[in-house]
Amino acid sequence: MTTAVATPTLTPARKAKLELRLSKAKTNLILSHPFVGTVALSMPFILDFNVPTAATNGKRVVFNPDFIEQLSEDELLFLVAHECFHPMLDHTQRRGERQARRWNMAADYVINQLLTDEKIGRMPKQGLLDSGIYNAGNGNSEGIYAILPEQDESDEGSYGGHGDPLDNCEDAPGSPAEAAQQAAERKVKVAQAAQAAKMMGKMSANMQRIVDAVLRPRVDWRTVLQRFLVKARTDSRSWARFNRRFLPQGMYMPSISGEQMGEVVFAVDCSGSIGSEELNQFAAEMRNVQEDLMPTRIHVLYFDSAVCHADVFERDNELTVAPHGGGGTDFAPVFEYMVEHGIDPVAVVFLTDLCCNSFGNEPACPVLWVTTHPGTAPFGEIVEM
Repeated sequence: MTTAVATPTLTPARKAKLELRLSKAKTNLILSHPFVGTVALSMPFILDFNVPTAATNGKRVVFNPDFIEQLSEDELLFLVAHECFHPMLDHTQRRGERQARRWNMAADYVINQLLTDEKIGRMPKQGLLDSGIYNAGNGNSEGIYAILPEQDESDEGSYGGHGDPLDNCEDAPGSPAEAAQQAAERKVKVAQAAQAAKMMGKMSANMQRIVDAVLRPRVDWRTVLQRFLVKARTDSRSWARFNRRFLPQGMYMPSISGEQMGEVVFAVDCSGSIGSEELNQFAAEMRNVQEDLMPTRIHVLYFDSAVCHADVFERDNELTVAPHGGGGTDFAPVFEYMVEHGIDPVAVVFLTDLCCNSFGNEPACPVLWVTTHPGTAPFGEIVEM
């Protein structure tokens, strides 16, 4: 004999009680954490048994009545704020091809750490919180996702248990154009919420950092470096280099775009402003360029107020990095060295803090400044590490 499972019901009285608790949570956020509270006011809240705990797709938030009924007021406050942060941090739009459950876990580690640091409510016992994982992943979902183990696809719907995400971070609905419109509208709401919090004198430095990241997101310098060099590889060099295959026939033809990647110069600022962490990251990307784009030759120039040392790596050489020098900074000697030694690269990439007023003459090839601090340059493209 099969025992029937009772279908959960939401009586009007129970519904009214839970909606009142959610409303109070919004009010408490407005009073104690107005930035988050203002964002919460713009999010429709729905009660539905079809989600295990809670869920959001960026346009609305759904709560399971059974789940939130067992939470204390502080835990409910935490959960409401948690749901606001998923769309605020673009978690609903940034997953791409990543595994849903693993992405959800990574996003939860970020949000739960932020809310705990801000002392917003109290995290329910089901939440994922680990400062070691948060720091190892550089405090962002992509970084944490990369260090989390693969997840069991069959367990995608498990939430609210030990080792599970607190909620379901769903992908934003609609077409890419609609998603982009939602993201633009969300930025407006974040800016308005930040302004309201500042007027109340309750905008913490940590929350301001989040707002800055949302409104002025930093571009991943690694992506810019790859794009920059791929463009140098595929762009036509016009008549700067002749196609050697036609020279024996007395024909001077331009080299074919994308046929191969020419020489690349990486210039490393050794004035003492570049730390070992930045240098190691830069070295790793240089090796990726050597492996993926296979330039004919890589020149690594170490400089301060002069070029202190130069290494040359052919395609099959193991690329190593060992800084030299340690004086002031001058970019002009790098370009002078290239001319003096007949180096004709398709691109030059600097690792520097841009703290220098002597840039020298702009070379014929494109220049990318990978900088450890905000700054400007009279030519080339700048990306902050």
